Amino acid sequence: MHLPNFHGIVAYPITPFHDHDGTVNAAMLTRLIDRLIDSGVHAIAPLGSTGESAYLSEAEWRHVVEISVVHVDKRVPVIVGISELTTDAAARRAVFAEQAGADAIMVLPTSYWKLSEDEVFQHYASIAESTRLPIMAYNNPATSGIDMSPELMIRMTREIDNVRMIKESSGDIQRMHRIRELSDGQVPFFNGSNPLALEAFAAGASGWCTAAACLIPEQTLSLYAAAKAGDMNLARQTFYRQLPLLQFILKGGLPKTVKAGLRLDGLEVGSPRNPVLPLDAAGCDALAAILRKVNGEGAALAA
Repeated sequence: MHLPNFHGIVAYPITPFHDHDGTVNAAMLTRLIDRLIDSGVHAIAPLGSTGESAYLSEAEWRHVVEISVVHVDKRVPVIVGISELTTDAAARRAVFAEQAGADAIMVLPTSYWKLSEDEVFQHYASIAESTRLPIMAYNNPATSGIDMSPELMIRMTREIDNVRMIKESSGDIQRMHRIRELSDGQVPFFNGSNPLALEAFAAGASGWCTAAACLIPEQTLSLYAAAKAGDMNLARQTFYRQLPLLQFILKGGLPKTVKAGLRLDGLEVGSPRNPVLPLDAAGCDALAAILRKVNGEGAALAA
C-alpha cells in the first residue's frame, strides 16, 4: 500500500463540546480543522489524548472520525488515534478508520495489566491484520502505562508490514537517537514530547506531533522549516520563544490548557469532559500572559 508523505507538523485538534449538553460540537470541530489546515500544518491527527478520545463513547468516537475525514477532504493526511484496552476493540476501530477514509492510524497500547513485549507485539500484529492502513506505533508510557523500547518498535516495523512509523513521547531524547541508529535512519519517527521538539529535529525526526499548533501554528511551523533547512540558529530562536507555552500546556494537561487557549481566542469549544476540569482562573491568566509574550515576540522577529 502506498505510504503518504507523512512529515512536518502533525496537529492534534481538540474535541469541542457544546456547553449546554456536553455533546460533540461538529460545527466547531470543522472550524478548528480549517484553522489548522489554513495555517499550513502537514497532517491532522484527531482522537489523541488532546482530543479526549478516552472519554468519548464509541458513537462519539466514530462521529469525530467521520467529521474529520470528510471535512479534511484529502487536503492533508488524516491520522486517526486508537488506544483501547483490548486488541479486538482496537482492531474494530482500525477497520472503521479505514472504511471512513483515514490515511493512517496511530496506535497507543494501553493496559490495566503490565504487558510483556510479546503481548505488545501481538497486539500490533493483530490490529495490522485487520486493516491495510499504515500504522504509527506510539510510545507514551506516562499515559498508557506501557513503555515500548526502541528495539521492540523497530522489530515491529521489520516484522509487521503495516507498522511504518514511530511516535516517541517518553521524553527521553536518547530513545530517538536509538531509533535512528537501529533503523539506519530508514524508519520515520515523530516527536511527541513538546519540550523536546528542537532536540528531536536535530536527531532526525520526520515531524512533530503537537497540540501546540492549535494555539501557535506559525511558531511550530517556523521551527520545522528552520530545522529542515538546517538553520539551527533560527530553529533555536523560534524554539526558545515558544518553550514556555510548550512547558505550560504539557504540565497543565493538554485538553484543559488548549481549550482554555482557544477560549481566550474567542472560540466556544466547551469544557473538557469530566473528570477533567477546566483550567482555573489563575491558570487562564498565566496562559494569557504566555500567549501574549509568545505572539508578541514572534511578530517582532518576523518584522
